[in-house]
Formats: sequence, C-alpha cells, structure tokens
Amino acid sequence: MSLRLFLCFVMLCASGMPVSAAPLTVAVAANVKYAFDDLAAEFRKDTGIEVNGVFGAAGKIATQIKSGAPFDAFLSADTEYSEALYKDGLAVTQPRIYAYGVLVLWTAKDMDLNKGLPLLADASVQKIAIANPKVAPYGRAAMQALASAKLDAVIVPKLVYGESITQATQFVDSGAADIGFIAKSIVIAPELAGKGKWVAVTKGSYEPIAQAVVVLKHGANTQSEAAHKFVDFLFTPKARAIFEKYGYVLP
Repeated sequence: MSLRLFLCFVMLCASGMPVSAAPLTVAVAANVKYAFDDLAAEFRKDTGIEVNGVFGAAGKIATQIKSGAPFDAFLSADTEYSEALYKDGLAVTQPRIYAYGVLVLWTAKDMDLNKGLPLLADASVQKIAIANPKVAPYGRAAMQALASAKLDAVIVPKLVYGESITQATQFVDSGAADIGFIAKSIVIAPELAGKGKWVAVTKGSYEPIAQAVVVLKHGANTQSEAAHKFVDFLFTPKARAIFEKYGYVLP
C-alpha cells in the first residue's frame, strides 16, 4: 500500500496537479492581527498554502523564538527584535520592512480629541491604556510621544499597561480605560470601525514604527520554500493594498 501511495504522489507531481503543503505557523505582532487574516486568505488563494498566525507583543514573541518556539516566520512591529534574531542566527533572512505603523489616540467616550495629547492631562481623564513599552513597540512609541510633549511625568500615574496592543484596545473598549494609545490598523478594522473615535498622534513625536519580517531558522529547516514564498508575498501589490486598507504607510 505504501508503494501505491508513493506512485500516486509521483503521478500527481508529473501531472502538474498541486500537492498541498503543510500549514505555515507565523508569529505576528498584535497590531497586524486583522490585516493578517486578509493576507493569509489571499496567500492561500494564490498558493494553496495555509498560514496560521500566533499573535502577541513583539518582544514576547522574540523571547518565545529564542526559547525554541516552532515558528516559520515573524512579522514584528519593529526592526529591533527581528534584527536581533537575525544576528543570533535564529532568522535566516535580514529584516525587510513591510509597513510603517501609525499610532492613534482612541476613546469610546465623549472627549475632544482635537486637543491632542494635552487632553490626557485633564482631570476628566483618569486612566490611559498603553501597550507595555518593554515588549510592545507601539507602547514604546507612545512613551516617546508623551516625552516629546513633555507630558510623561504628568501622565505616567494614569497609565494602565496591556500585555500587547490588543489588550490595551480591550481596556478602552470595555471602559476600563478612558482613552488609549492604539494602532490605527486596529481601530479602523471592520471589527471596530465606527466604534468610538480616534485621532492620529502627531507624526514626528515618535520614531517611525518600521515593521519588519524575517524567515526564521525553524521555517528554513522545515518549510523553506513555503516560508520564503509567504514573506515575498507581503511585498506584492495585492498584499500592499491590504496593508494600505488597514492604515499602514508603505515603505
């Protein structure tokens, strides 16, 4: 029976019929969650290859990879974590910037967002959600913006920290926080579009959020062709249109 199966496999290959590859497992920074669903669907249509995402704060994902997590590729929220993995030999490709993220203030309450960051100093604002800046690049960008506005000393006591940008979003959505620093890609996603209101944080008040992707050593060892094919797909016109749809700035 095993010989018959082998011969069938050979015949399928010779006939040009596609042979399904095993699913890829891609580690994805939390801000890319909604865009990733669209990207994976389009990639599957083009190649027949399934892609499963594992989401979290970029810093936590990097730690998991260093501990041996079997991810095939990594879509980070910055270049630092992916660059460190490449230098440590845990990624086989140099980081490629697929998009630049946009930081916004988002609230479900009746607040005048036209005031910008100074609004956060108002007594009416008691709790401000932010992703943990130690592991989440969007949280780091938020702290940079507060420092640029010379508001960090005043605002820090009001901050409530989420493990990732997703949890920071949940704090605002549930009312546990009055307002929050969130990724534009999340607040304009279909699941949240029209919920609350947002305003972009002034460009230049924080370092550009350059988001990079790498093929990981595990992916190169187990599914090299598929992993490289997925990463290359992120730079196609079809994928770039998806990133634009979710508010990212293209490189």
